[in-house]
Amino acid sequence: MSVPEDQKKKKSPIPNPSQKTNYQIFLISILILVVAAIAFFSNNGGAHKVTKNKFYDMVLKHDVEKIMLVNDRIVEITLNKEAIESGRYDDLLKRNKSPLSGMSSGPQFQFEIPRSYDLEDNYEKFLNEHKIPEKERVHIEVDSDRAEVTSQLFQLAFWILIFVGSWFLFRRVSGGGAGGQIFNIGKSKAALFDQDNKVKITFADVAGLDEAKEEVKEIVDFLRFPTKFTKLGGKIPKGALLVGPPGTGKTLLAKAVAGEAGVPFFSLSGSDFVEMFVGVGAARVRDLFKQAKEKAPCIIFIDEIDAIGRMRGKGGPMPGSNDERENTLNSLLVEMDGFGTDSGVIILAATNRPDVLDAALLRPGRFDRMISIDKPDIVGREQIFKVHLRPLKLGPDVDAKKIAAQTPGFAGAEIMNVCNEAALIAARRDKTEIDMQDFQDAIDRVIGGLEKKTKIISPEEKKIVAYHEAGHAVAGWFLEHADPLVKVSIVPRGIAALGYAQYLPKEQFLYTVEQLTDEMCMALGGRAAEDIIFGKISTGALSDLERITKMAYGMVSIYGMNDKIGNISFYDSKGGEYSFNKPYSESTAQTIDEEVRNIVNEAYQRTKKLLMEKHADLEIVAKQLLEKEILFQTDLEKLIGKRPFEAETTYQAFTNKVDSPQPMPDVIPDPAKQEGNEGSSTYSRNEGNYNK
Repeated sequence: MSVPEDQKKKKSPIPNPSQKTNYQIFLISILILVVAAIAFFSNNGGAHKVTKNKFYDMVLKHDVEKIMLVNDRIVEITLNKEAIESGRYDDLLKRNKSPLSGMSSGPQFQFEIPRSYDLEDNYEKFLNEHKIPEKERVHIEVDSDRAEVTSQLFQLAFWILIFVGSWFLFRRVSGGGAGGQIFNIGKSKAALFDQDNKVKITFADVAGLDEAKEEVKEIVDFLRFPTKFTKLGGKIPKGALLVGPPGTGKTLLAKAVAGEAGVPFFSLSGSDFVEMFVGVGAARVRDLFKQAKEKAPCIIFIDEIDAIGRMRGKGGPMPGSNDERENTLNSLLVEMDGFGTDSGVIILAATNRPDVLDAALLRPGRFDRMISIDKPDIVGREQIFKVHLRPLKLGPDVDAKKIAAQTPGFAGAEIMNVCNEAALIAARRDKTEIDMQDFQDAIDRVIGGLEKKTKIISPEEKKIVAYHEAGHAVAGWFLEHADPLVKVSIVPRGIAALGYAQYLPKEQFLYTVEQLTDEMCMALGGRAAEDIIFGKISTGALSDLERITKMAYGMVSIYGMNDKIGNISFYDSKGGEYSFNKPYSESTAQTIDEEVRNIVNEAYQRTKKLLMEKHADLEIVAKQLLEKEILFQTDLEKLIGKRPFEAETTYQAFTNKVDSPQPMPDVIPDPAKQEGNEGSSTYSRNEGNYNK
């Protein structure tokens, strides 16, 4: 799209650093002058301080011309002309650094008396005692209302500081200084990307999101070539909502739209509308759309829109109170599709919680499209790896396809983390290239955590861990629907994992009862192995028990996979409906608990029976683990033979089946993740953790 020449030449004003320096010099100069004046005049005109006895000595010598009592506290002494010319007080006058001292106008000296001291009475007594004649006496003059120079200067300095501080504060809050923004608090905080500061990310930098890119490419085409669609009667979409788990590339896709569209792009987050002051959120929404309409056609991107777009009326404020978030949402709804809506503004928004958004926000006319961005499948992961491997110095053995096959369930952010960790590991080992072993270690680092090389484990604990992990490996090896094993390790990793078994889940979205049951049996293999070998159990099966409990409750209360409960689901896909009240009676709850317990007990007994039959294989694998600490799938094939279900689930076959992508059905919530429905139904890739 063409841009007018005047807009191209228009630059955002950049503050001149010299202006800020001039203001600082001005303020510092004023403060220095005030302090110097106070120090200069703090001695009441430069009068030198003397003692009371010196004052009486001056009186006896008839050197005093005038005595002034100021405010019943300060006594000022003015010498006569003869005394100044005689030179008797030159020493005192020279010691006074004030240029006003020594002047005939005086006063030249002063001293301070306590308020309880009656100077006039004592002075009269002194004169009478020394029998000074009346005509030679100098009487005391009283000045009770004089304002001292010091106090005047302090008052002047106070008002100067008030003026300067007010001017500085006003300039700061109105001009946009850090910590200010009082007068600009209703202004939008959106970052503007236009011809002067374009986003450099394009669709070529976004991999694994082919369907989502097709959706947003149409929006870019609408902005670039509107006549292509309008000549057929089509209208430009008003908004698109990007929905998906964290790390899948929603914000990256929005940046690519900004880089491809070539139109002004406003970017901000939902929390930018939230403020402690009432009405600020709604004011910022209005200001945002006002700026957008001035630069139309343009795009507004609101990240994490659930911060302001939650359902109204649920968990809201007490009666009579004000809900600032709802006011902000109401303003956003009106601006997106109200009477004054302008057709040149397109809204892009991103969230990983679409279930909590208000229905009025999701309707066509506001968000015409909801674009689902799920975790990538094996083909998508390979494409993402190729993007992140591009800037790395790779060895000849690095294969993006193999790495993608070993990272099921990884989102784009996790893939980027794996590539970065591999580069760091290779640099730590002083290599010139990153090889496949570095990527293997990086995957272990991301999945299991940092390897604890210095962790001290007793031989007894190490033996328990070895048999625990061997139980997982052997149980999964002889269960048809269990995920294929990649490797099993008893090297401590992470915070509490003393060992772990890594599996390679299939790229599937639908699970049968048999598959879920085999998954539960494999997860219970560690606990069953401890029971068989040692006759007692430990706390190492914590994560396994947590997973199978959620899975069993999912089978009974979510997926209707239990004969007693029947084809009933208590799952709330919208969220919030069953937050406080269970949608079933107490007797049904008791039945659910009993059925879950029966499912878990049956799976445990089945696993225990299997491991007792394969007791010799369990011993072989455990002893080999104690010796080598890490065993791969090929090692298990040598130790206990090939897996009986080789045709479907070998690692090699899984790696070779990545050439053609398969259609992606609707994602069904994972029974192990019944508390949320954001992720795919691929099970955790780090099962069998042994937690101490």
